[in-house]
Amino acid sequence: MAALLRLTGRRLLQLPLMVLGITLLVFVVMQFSKVDPAITALGEGASLEARAAYRAAQGLDEPLFVRYWDFLVGMVQGDLGTFSARQQPVVDEVARAFPITLQLTFLGLVIAVIGALIFGVLAALYRDSWVDQVIRVLSIAAVATPSFWLAVLLIQGFTLGLDWLPASGALPPVTEDPVGFLSRMALPAFALGVPVAGSLIRVVRTAMVEELDRDYVRTAVGAGVPRGVVVGRNVLRNALITPITVLGLRVGYLIGGAVVIEIIFALPGMGTLILNGVTNNEPNLVQGVTLTVALAFVVINIVVDLLYVLVNPRIRTV
Repeated sequence: MAALLRLTGRRLLQLPLMVLGITLLVFVVMQFSKVDPAITALGEGASLEARAAYRAAQGLDEPLFVRYWDFLVGMVQGDLGTFSARQQPVVDEVARAFPITLQLTFLGLVIAVIGALIFGVLAALYRDSWVDQVIRVLSIAAVATPSFWLAVLLIQGFTLGLDWLPASGALPPVTEDPVGFLSRMALPAFALGVPVAGSLIRVVRTAMVEELDRDYVRTAVGAGVPRGVVVGRNVLRNALITPITVLGLRVGYLIGGAVVIEIIFALPGMGTLILNGVTNNEPNLVQGVTLTVALAFVVINIVVDLLYVLVNPRIRTV
């Protein structure tokens, strides 16, 4: 518990600095956009005087550091600016789309973890056998398969061919229609999770093999403890440290991949939102989506760091 508290304290102290760095990077990069917010808001036919008045009202004629400070103050207050001629708040659109991206990322993560555990453990228990060889080929194929290409294949096979699962249409709320929600999310989540599962299978297999070769395993089995009990209670738990580390690095892939998968499957998440922002020349919308996704990545990685201590209490150096 003490190790967990120390790690939590250190990560919370680092969080403001990471957030500040992310906001600065996103804000500065968006300043290189050639899109004039005044034209976006007022239209191409707006006069020069109207454009100048809009820039003055929005503070766009202020120095860069002043605008960045105003952006930080607005962000803390839940204001990420507006977009479109109707001046819609960016935060409202992000609040609507972000839960969908999180749900898709979570389902893809569940598929990746379950697949990696099942096939990784089987490959380790039956190492160098035909089972291990088949799983190795499958894992390599999964890693080599881009998620967007797999998404296209799934659309062709399950919707145009077999007509089993929907690849388009409205996404029902999970609380109102869980079956319809899972049916709509099944193909996108599978396309997102398979490449990650492929990379994790090899990691789980290697970690399990190293743990199975340790002396305590041979001692326990020799003392009469069933091998399945040793594997379930000790080997698997001790072998999870390395896969969790790698999984933390794959979270960014899952979030970024979710943005692309949403566009392919027409899901109203952050991917569709940022595509609309780029297509319609809405820098505030692009900035808000990018910032939200980046902050989510940081927070999720902190949570993964905290899992280290929970999985293996022997870790004391944090």
